[in-house]
Amino acid sequence: MQSEMQPGGVARPGSGGQAGSAAAAMAARAAGLGDSAAEMFLTLTVAGQLCGVPVLAVRDILASQAITRVPLAPREVAGSLNLRGRIVTAIDLRRRLGLPERPGNSGPPMSVVVEQAGELYSLLSDAVGEVVPLPGDGFAGNPPTLDPVWREVSRGVHRQDDRLLIVLDVDRILAIG
Repeated sequence: MQSEMQPGGVARPGSGGQAGSAAAAMAARAAGLGDSAAEMFLTLTVAGQLCGVPVLAVRDILASQAITRVPLAPREVAGSLNLRGRIVTAIDLRRRLGLPERPGNSGPPMSVVVEQAGELYSLLSDAVGEVVPLPGDGFAGNPPTLDPVWREVSRGVHRQDDRLLIVLDVDRILAIG
């Protein structure tokens, strides 16, 4: 995925925002994948697990940002950050998914900004990968061995070479409390 750094440490994929997402979807259709054949996903990694979120849900990708703690917020809420004058609630995916805290020697988290009901949210992940088309015939339901916390927020799984990609449901990820 190509990205350009914007002032303030903001990395924007392609032309950014939903316009970039629409362009990626159009490119997939032009490549013969079609709407029914593939859906575009942004890959990200959380504690070594490959995950994906629908590209059309992604507004921005941010490098390390200053996050302000919010008193009395749920455990999953890492705090808030400022994105071009807008307050963005930062959700720690490790906490949301019941995973151990990020090791102190690892780099700062990356932010995948999504929008729900007119509000912006940042999904904090260990790394952000690339935009990939996932053919519809490669999707499977959640395996019975998947942790119940993950099952609650997953739309299913997709085999990626020798790894299993867990497709996250953004609405369910943001349903906290």
